[in-house]
Amino acid sequence: FCNQAHACSVPAGPWIIPVTVSTDRPVVEVQEHKDAVLSCLFHTERDHSPRIEWKKVQRKDVSFVYYNGEFVGDFKGRANITGATVTLHQVTVQDTGDYRCEVSALLDTKNLGETNITLNVLVPPNVPMCEIPRSALTGTVVELRCEDVHSVPPATYSWYKDGKPLPQFSLQDPRPANATFTQNPRTGTLQFNPVSRTDTGKYHCVANNGVGDPKSCIGKHMQIDDLNVSGIVAAVVVVFLVVSLCGLGVCYAHRQGYFNKGHRGRSFWIPQCHGVTHISSQNLHRTDDMNGAGYGIPPQESVQMDFKHAQSFML
Repeated sequence: FCNQAHACSVPAGPWIIPVTVSTDRPVVEVQEHKDAVLSCLFHTERDHSPRIEWKKVQRKDVSFVYYNGEFVGDFKGRANITGATVTLHQVTVQDTGDYRCEVSALLDTKNLGETNITLNVLVPPNVPMCEIPRSALTGTVVELRCEDVHSVPPATYSWYKDGKPLPQFSLQDPRPANATFTQNPRTGTLQFNPVSRTDTGKYHCVANNGVGDPKSCIGKHMQIDDLNVSGIVAAVVVVFLVVSLCGLGVCYAHRQGYFNKGHRGRSFWIPQCHGVTHISSQNLHRTDDMNGAGYGIPPQESVQMDFKHAQSFML
């Protein structure tokens, strides 16, 4: 048979070994930006120059990694091959997936062999995003959140108060009666139900997935205060007084007729030579109504008669 060094020999006995392909590391886990070695070992029956191909299998999509003696696509310039073993340099999360090594030996009885390798690129935790309220009222439900979406595998979380780790309670180990909180290491939530004044303090969260160093968010102070009952009562009284005054104002305006449909303005009486005429403020600029209301220039005859009476009286 022939191996990667192209050394061929004929085994003793009647049995002939066809092409075989295998790997000594079916699952490869490597940290991001490191080198990943995908091992592919093969033996052939007669063909000492078999054709070697590498493919990346992603669900229904299959793409070439190494074809016709060279690397292609994103792997060109950052990978090398020794025999049939491939080394990928500076791997990223996009390199995660299943790879297949295929060896074709046309001169062998069985002319095709293959093996599959899974590559998992691990990402250490980043600084998690923490949601910590600055203040809350006693007796309410308060939830603190911590999340790192980039770590692979997903990180687990632990919370600290004033620099000291908070105990984690599980279903098998329920929280004590005096404990006001529960935390979920998988989701990163820390819930106070209900919160009390003793929960006041500085909180921060640490994310860890076993790859690289754990990372922590910046700590924030959470202040817990009692409910100000007297302030709420005073506010209710003020609102009640404001509403009452508004209601009294509306009633007064309604009684004065400001909301009546026929109300148009003020009216008054003015003296004339032959009596008194009633004038409405809305008719001050309407000449047609003024003529009909008897307010205007008196007739000429009436002026002359008044003048005669005035002369007779003077004489």
